[in-house]
Amino acid sequence: MRDETSGAGTPTHCPYCALQCGMNLRAATGAEAAAGAVAEVVERADFPVNRGALCGKGRTAPAVLSSRVRLTEPLVRSHATGRLESATWEEALRTIADGLSGVRAAHGADAVGVFGGGGLTNEKAYTLGKFARVVLGTSQIDYNGRFCMSSAAAAHHRAFGLDRGLPFPLEDVPRTGCVILVGSNPAETMPPAVRYLTELKENGGRLIVVDPRRTRTAELADLHLAPRPGTDLALALGLLHLVVAEGRADEEFIAARTTGWAEARSAAMAHWPELVERITGVGVPQLREAVRLFCDAPTGMVLTARGPEQQSKGTDTVSAWINLCLATGRAGRPLSGYGCLTGQGNGQGGREHGQKADQLPGYRRLDDPAARAHVAGVWGVPPESLPGPGRSAYELLDALGGDVRALLLMGSNPVVSAPRAAHVEERIRSLDFLAVADVVLSETAALADVVLPVTQWAEETGTTTNLEGRVLLRRRALDPPPGVRSDLAVLHALAGLLGHEKGFPTDPEEVFGELRRASAGGPADYSGITYRRIAAEDGVFWPCPEDPVTDGDEDAPTPHPGTPRLFLDRFATPDGRARFVPVTHRPAGEEPDAAYPVLLTTGRVVAQYQSGAQTRRVEELNAAAPGPFVELHPRLAERLGVAEGEPVAVVSRRGRAEGPARITRSIRPDTVFMPFHWPGAGRVNTVTNPALDPTSRMPEFKVCAVRVERVAGGPVAVPA
Repeated sequence: MRDETSGAGTPTHCPYCALQCGMNLRAATGAEAAAGAVAEVVERADFPVNRGALCGKGRTAPAVLSSRVRLTEPLVRSHATGRLESATWEEALRTIADGLSGVRAAHGADAVGVFGGGGLTNEKAYTLGKFARVVLGTSQIDYNGRFCMSSAAAAHHRAFGLDRGLPFPLEDVPRTGCVILVGSNPAETMPPAVRYLTELKENGGRLIVVDPRRTRTAELADLHLAPRPGTDLALALGLLHLVVAEGRADEEFIAARTTGWAEARSAAMAHWPELVERITGVGVPQLREAVRLFCDAPTGMVLTARGPEQQSKGTDTVSAWINLCLATGRAGRPLSGYGCLTGQGNGQGGREHGQKADQLPGYRRLDDPAARAHVAGVWGVPPESLPGPGRSAYELLDALGGDVRALLLMGSNPVVSAPRAAHVEERIRSLDFLAVADVVLSETAALADVVLPVTQWAEETGTTTNLEGRVLLRRRALDPPPGVRSDLAVLHALAGLLGHEKGFPTDPEEVFGELRRASAGGPADYSGITYRRIAAEDGVFWPCPEDPVTDGDEDAPTPHPGTPRLFLDRFATPDGRARFVPVTHRPAGEEPDAAYPVLLTTGRVVAQYQSGAQTRRVEELNAAAPGPFVELHPRLAERLGVAEGEPVAVVSRRGRAEGPARITRSIRPDTVFMPFHWPGAGRVNTVTNPALDPTSRMPEFKVCAVRVERVAGGPVAVPA
């Protein structure tokens, strides 16, 4: 049943990034329908996050709804031909149930793995985690959001006792005095958010961008700092050193609302400006100017993204930026604070409700006896039956074909998106059994024993949680093609086949009601949020407990309003104080040497998204970004003898990726850049380093040592 619509269409949200831009969607008619279009996007100007603005990906999102580019029937690999062939749903589901149960019986529950995605709705992520732990009894579940902002989440917890990407709504950004934007390029990754930066400058605020490339976002900055990849930690420590040396620390705030300052200050003072210049390549005058701009403003924010986070020291790097905020009194106050720009559409909600290796719903810890008892009570199972924490995402993928013999995968494409991707592909191929549920035949799905076609964003109702912590409602606007079922229906059917006929409903609102109960009292408390409230209020910010607020009048309680702004009165630590964490700089997991003398960093382009599994199927987007490229500085190109457009290979200890040279002065001479949206010869994640952060288990996507070769002429030496 579709949701009721107005003449403007059904109000819903974009399926891509964590802004979750509002849009209206209506079925295509007339010539558009005759040409194969399924739906069209109509502006939704009243939604506060994007105010009607959409990027090209959002505007063209209905193109992937077409049966011409998507899966519309189950596929099962034929024993006779070795190819994926059409099958009935009954055959496909039975094959999956037999495959998972057979491996479990032969090798134990932890021989079965589950891998989820940051694009799954809260209802689906919650149900997937419950399915893994209750039906399969496995600890081996994680999701691709581990590759998104796990380092920032870990640092958030260490400092504040709670992780929410932004502790304030985006509307606060234009009203602050200064923003330091670290390793983020929203002009390409979330274009509708750029208006918040332009409005910041129009209001007299200052913008500092930290990025080894002079991106479209860096072009907007009052000050652009271009550190050597892998040195963001040293840069943040150097700025904190200058804050102390110049007497700019807010000692009153530090004494009243923090702990651990002495140790953090001592660690920062070992990173004097000249040393930081040698490490990062950022000159001392620029360091001093950054401190002046940040500290002279009455309020300020530091916002990080994948640049500093996707490193083997990502958690410590984010902690260093949080320390800068705390030392200057720019946290726990209006229009100030540290925040992380979450990447995936439900990257925030996806890590709150149970598909992460160490978590239960409500952002509860899986190793907390009280949390286990609460969630087990909601699920109707003994607490001791719940498995303990399992492997992180890369470690789970690395274990495939060994300890983990079967895998159920939903909404992810690790053959393209995982680090050391050729190795990951090899491990996936070595599985005894692989089942994939997806909307398209991704590179990973193409390797599966069974592939299930599932509904997309426009064909199902469910909630997501955007980068602000705002819980949103996607509404079903269209009927899916015949032969396509929802992920909730898939998990319901598999649970039944595996002996659990109850406890896995297919109605998303019923699932959300159970999620509310499971999250009640937890850090991410959704118990006071309902579909009705979300629709009426343009989203509700968590935490939002069910307990009413009385405002002193016991006879007139009102629903909890939600929490748009965190930490204004106290931090979510036992004593209410934020914690400084002493950190020191250390090198990247892999530094350049004679054989691999150049640094590689990776990222996105505006017309593609993540592994490209969906956007590469949209003609307009492919025309704008048809394939990978290698961005390098003219000085490096001259040393190599490489001309614009010439095919080159970027080679690391793990493999090679190819693309045409794109010569530009917007990148450092010691660094090359490749986007990561493509498979095949241009798959840059073949090259990237899986070295893991010891706390977050985040792989080091953002820096590794490489050499550059001409594809036709072989290696080209780079003079020292």
